[in-house]
Amino acid sequence: MIIKFFLINLCLSIFISCSISQHYSTKNKKAIKLFEKGKIAPSQSIDINSNMPNYQKGIYLMEKAIDKDPNFWEAHMFAAEMNELIYNYKDAIYHYQKGLEINPQLNSTGSTYFYLSNLQKLTGDYQNAIKNIELFNTFKNANPILIQEGKKIKENCLFAINAINNPVDFNPINIGPGINTESAEYFPTITLDGKTLLFTRRVQDSRLTNQIKKQEDFYISHLNENNIWQKSIPMPLNINTIKNEGAPSISGDGRSLVFVACPDISGKYYGANRTGKGSCDLFFSKKIGNKWSDPINLPGSVNTPSWETQPSLSSDGKTMYFIRRIGKDKKNSDIFVSHLNENEEWSKPEHLPNYINTPEKEESVLIHPDGKTLYFASRGHVGMGGSDLFVCRLDDDNKWSKPENLGYPINTKFDENSILVSADGNIAFFASNREGGYGDLDIYYFKTPQNSKPTKTLYFKGFVYDINTNKPIAGKFELIDLKTEKVVFSSEADSLTGQFIISLPVNHEYALSVSYDGYALFSQNFNMNQSLNLQSIHMNIPLTPIKSSDSKPIVLTNVFFDINESTLRKESYIELDKLILFLDKNRSIKIQISGHTDSRGDKNKNIILSQNRAIAVKDYLVMNGIDQNRLIAKGFGSLKPVYNDDEIEKMKFENREKAHQANRRTEYKIIK
Repeated sequence: MIIKFFLINLCLSIFISCSISQHYSTKNKKAIKLFEKGKIAPSQSIDINSNMPNYQKGIYLMEKAIDKDPNFWEAHMFAAEMNELIYNYKDAIYHYQKGLEINPQLNSTGSTYFYLSNLQKLTGDYQNAIKNIELFNTFKNANPILIQEGKKIKENCLFAINAINNPVDFNPINIGPGINTESAEYFPTITLDGKTLLFTRRVQDSRLTNQIKKQEDFYISHLNENNIWQKSIPMPLNINTIKNEGAPSISGDGRSLVFVACPDISGKYYGANRTGKGSCDLFFSKKIGNKWSDPINLPGSVNTPSWETQPSLSSDGKTMYFIRRIGKDKKNSDIFVSHLNENEEWSKPEHLPNYINTPEKEESVLIHPDGKTLYFASRGHVGMGGSDLFVCRLDDDNKWSKPENLGYPINTKFDENSILVSADGNIAFFASNREGGYGDLDIYYFKTPQNSKPTKTLYFKGFVYDINTNKPIAGKFELIDLKTEKVVFSSEADSLTGQFIISLPVNHEYALSVSYDGYALFSQNFNMNQSLNLQSIHMNIPLTPIKSSDSKPIVLTNVFFDINESTLRKESYIELDKLILFLDKNRSIKIQISGHTDSRGDKNKNIILSQNRAIAVKDYLVMNGIDQNRLIAKGFGSLKPVYNDDEIEKMKFENREKAHQANRRTEYKIIK
């Protein structure tokens, strides 16, 4: 922004000095006449495609003037300025260099060397960019602001040279014709299991009255059993409209969608019940069964009269990062985060720290399913020249690390705008118009380099059902880190299908509880130690009605004791506190707490150990307000194994210890 401000000021200063003094370096009257026409041509002619001043016409006239007198340095400078304003950097560099060659002292502050250096940085000519910024620094009366900007240019160039000399692994592969077409495909978002990809496509639409007749819609594709993306289909018409829908983000379970939509020139938002707060807003839709709800303006405090865009939902759909335009001119943008409260409304957004957000643009934010790895694009951090991709990570104290550049050739001299990383961290997706595609922007994927990888995240998938009727249940999930005792994921199964999927970042141990009114509490333990060669888990969850005449024992998988001890370990409190809430809510029921051991060791000692463990659980419940008359504690030793000794003997060696572990358990059973 600062650089562009000075460019415009330089252009205006030349314009004014030339207009007032009329003293040019050339005596060629035809050249002067063409130059005079070229100065005012952009403001007198508007480009119909960009709705901007027609700089091409001005450039054409300046080049005609140069043809009349190749040493007409003022024309070279104007041609350079106009080319830069339309991002034609190669020609801009040429004209700056010619202007300096003709008149090395064409301005006393040396700013032309600064502008030339910046353009060389943007085109990847890093060595010459450094050379010219050092020439600029020799001018004693150089502008102090440009001096500071010059330091950044040199820092970027030195970084880029080092990055090119130390490239990361990068071999992009086109995702294929199931998704990519002659149209532009971009902004992909993917479900936790990596089976469903939703993206934006810029499509031809004959209903439009504008000249381009193109608008943005969402399309969806599914991965088949051969790992090939099937032909994409458009999202339903209550999502896609005649106007643009953009930058979608889907939750890990594929049932929550947030996207951006903007009003037309009259302030109208298209689509049923879509109303906005001014400018571009975020909208929300929920999938129940196979049907998407009509999108509504995102409830809560996220949307404002400013411009909100490019949302990224956490895996559980309870946290959202997004981009908001800021500043008086709304031309810069920063990353914000908001959280979904108990009333299903989004909290007042928090601005990410200033060592992540910069005075320049931050864009295209992505929160990985691990909940702790953030990817984004930025023009304000040290990089290759334009907009680069960065990653930062959240530590156990909820503090973000400083952003790290993803490196070359993921980042280049061009603008890199977005990245999507799979849950397991192995694959990343991006959009590019590189050669060899199907046309315009295509979606590509590549193996994620080690320095860019998030925490590997697996998933737990299945459906919740009534154990007696097999009827689907919208069970509520809560995943708690046993070490930090923090809830890392909360969600619920689909109310029509009972289906669910939750994320499981590795290198942690989790307690999972599943609850639903009228049903007994279900629990599961996940030890996600990466050394265990873990895979994602598919398991269905039967819930037992409280009033069931045949109540089966339910294992408290997150109740822990040390070997041969009956004192509860601290991490057991998480599960037992859930059981206390369940008993408080269902005051009419009684439960039997059962302790069990494996068959190894003395049988009588095992009976005593299991009895003491059951009593320890009962004592904890009583200590926390549960009437002891509602509780029975009983130890069974090894009398009721999950696997008997004969079954264990037939197992593979590596599975035998798991079987013994399954036999060592604490259960509860509803007895009234």
